[in-house]
Amino acid sequence: QVQLMESGGGLVQTGGSLRLSCAVSGRTLTTYAMGWFRQAPGKARTFVAAIAWTGGSTYYADSVKGRFTISRDTAKNMVYLQMNSLKPEDTAVYYCAGPTVYPRNVRPREYDYWGHGTQVTVSS
Repeated sequence: QVQLMESGGGLVQTGGSLRLSCAVSGRTLTTYAMGWFRQAPGKARTFVAAIAWTGGSTYYADSVKGRFTISRDTAKNMVYLQMNSLKPEDTAVYYCAGPTVYPRNVRPREYDYWGHGTQVTVSS
């Protein structure tokens, strides 16, 4: 079992920044990757970014590349998503997910566990 708890969402203006955090507890993750997804109202849940727990290799959706940065703290069992230059189209509920075998896994069904999500709203 893996438990995931997101925090750090909120309301921000266009061009602003937010940092999401995900506390991970349960199964050892040394051979896996963790990711972030988002879901806007009326839309499917989509991949945002993922990171390998060992080595830290990362993978991003094209829509966030250059603006978002995923990182992890293996000592604290935390995963972060630093979001800069936010746009109204980034508005969504953001979910921490994992573990998954590869950071390039972009389909929700490839991730075993999910947090409850945190709302990010970007005003224009």
